[in-house]
Amino acid sequence: MKKILLLLIAVLALLAVAVGVVTGVAWNARTTNPDTVLISIERGDTLSRKAREWQQAGWLPSALMLKIQARLLNQQQVLRVGEYQLPPQLTGPQLLSFLASAKPVTYKLRFIEGTRLTDAIKVLSNAQYLQQDITPLNIKAVAEVIGVTGNPEGWLYPDTYVYQKGEKVSAIIRQAHQRMQKQLAESWQTRAKKLPYKTPYDALIMASIVEKETGAAYERPQIAGVFVRRLQKNMRLETDPTVIYGLGENFDGNLRRVHLRDRDNRYNTYRHKGLPPSPIAFAGKAAIEAALHPADGDALFFVAKGDGSHYFSTTLAEHNKAVRQYQIYKRKKDYRSAPAAQ
Repeated sequence: MKKILLLLIAVLALLAVAVGVVTGVAWNARTTNPDTVLISIERGDTLSRKAREWQQAGWLPSALMLKIQARLLNQQQVLRVGEYQLPPQLTGPQLLSFLASAKPVTYKLRFIEGTRLTDAIKVLSNAQYLQQDITPLNIKAVAEVIGVTGNPEGWLYPDTYVYQKGEKVSAIIRQAHQRMQKQLAESWQTRAKKLPYKTPYDALIMASIVEKETGAAYERPQIAGVFVRRLQKNMRLETDPTVIYGLGENFDGNLRRVHLRDRDNRYNTYRHKGLPPSPIAFAGKAAIEAALHPADGDALFFVAKGDGSHYFSTTLAEHNKAVRQYQIYKRKKDYRSAPAAQ
């Protein structure tokens, strides 16, 4: 009887060792993916559901073992919404740790200085993996999202925005609007004295004009200076980009005299004094700063020289001479309205 008991104990010991070995092997079993795997966690996903999917995909050895490990390690709530690049050959505990701490895959979109809200809407509509929660996505819808009455042009800050898969279009729009509000408020606090603006919005309108008038960053304060002096002297701004904006889809690329004479175009600064009704483009920080810190001087006119820069004049006679020199006699094949790339 004693021998039988000893034999039974030995067998049980061997079974315990075997179970321990098997359990240890299963516990430390690694995923079979030889390369990184892109995994996606959606809102409402559970570890149990995803583990079964991963096992069916062929790279997770055991969904059951992963669930057991999560329970024993108190990591059942490791899933976070997003996409993740899973490294190859992780053990179950390493996989759970990765899920709890990894940074999700992100995507980017960009609003460019000098472009319009319609351009930004196209960028948002075509953004990869961005949830289109606004239908239809148009100018009116953007105004409603950011709480603006009237034309929302210019109220989104031009910059690169990073987002995760599934993030909403409306969230990007609100973020860009908040960025613009913050930038405009900060710049307004340090503005120069005696500017012809009643509100920060007036400065934003001016900044958008400056943004459209020159591609040379160093010229922005000078351009702003010309327009500020014109406002102070009750002169018309007479700037082509505002007229073009007012023409909208009717502009075919050729600005004609009839366009400059059109009083019905509220953005026609050749016929209407003061600032146009709204910004005409996205203005970046440099243009906003230029509008609020215009360069001193006496120049009231400027003309494009054809190399991306401008010639500034104090008198109309000097300006007309510069127009003849740079716009009539010097038109060449290499004429540029923007500076050459550095």
